[in-house]
Amino acid sequence: MKSILEFARARRDLKPIVVVTAYDALTARTVAESEADAILVGDSLAMVVHGLPSTVHATLEMMVLHTAAVRRGAPDMVVIADMPFLAHRKGLEEATRAAGALLQAGATAVKLENVAGHEDVIAHLVGSGIPVMGHLGLTPQSINQLGGYHLQGRSVDEAAQLKADAKRLEELGAFSLVLECVPTALAAEVTAALTIPTIGIGAGGSTSGQVLVITDLLGLDAKFRPRFARRYLDGHGEILSALNNYARDVRAAKFPAREEVIA
Repeated sequence: MKSILEFARARRDLKPIVVVTAYDALTARTVAESEADAILVGDSLAMVVHGLPSTVHATLEMMVLHTAAVRRGAPDMVVIADMPFLAHRKGLEEATRAAGALLQAGATAVKLENVAGHEDVIAHLVGSGIPVMGHLGLTPQSINQLGGYHLQGRSVDEAAQLKADAKRLEELGAFSLVLECVPTALAAEVTAALTIPTIGIGAGGSTSGQVLVITDLLGLDAKFRPRFARRYLDGHGEILSALNNYARDVRAAKFPAREEVIA
């Protein structure tokens, strides 16, 4: 996809949307060569790239840096950047500054979590020409309040609130919505009730599309194996094997070979 307008067309045509979370230019270049539709520069980079304990530690400076790198790697794709922790909770001026910085770094749109308490921010950003993607269900920036990474929307009241929030995001002008770790039936109900597309992660197969983190998809972390993230490659095993082969060749004086030496 080269425009967020294609999200609406995909929803109308019932064409599943494929989103991949990536954080650097080289990976983004590979994603751009694939059949994926869009790249999300997630605040999960705080954990995946920087080794921090949660997404709360992602800063605007981090998000700008990685968004710019992804844009250089994928100059023609839709790139969505996460608004970092509290960036959309400090008033219109600060939220606009943060979103503007992400767009100037190369983002096509921004994604922000939840809706209550910052409805005015969402409407203001959309009115300012900044496309907004919503995010409901398991919202990692609220991890300290949620008490862990658990399925959301299980009770009748929680489900009703999530459906109301999804509808409100649509009314405020969000062009799409991520549903994370919610019951499959609830995700299906929300998707059917909206005209904008839903992008699921751990929300079953009835959403308008799916998003996976590139390191989960490629199996790069041997210790982190969420149930909802299918591994399409044993990346950790393949890379470890390559590193060990390199080490053995060096110790056996097999690398560099004669044809690999610069005279």
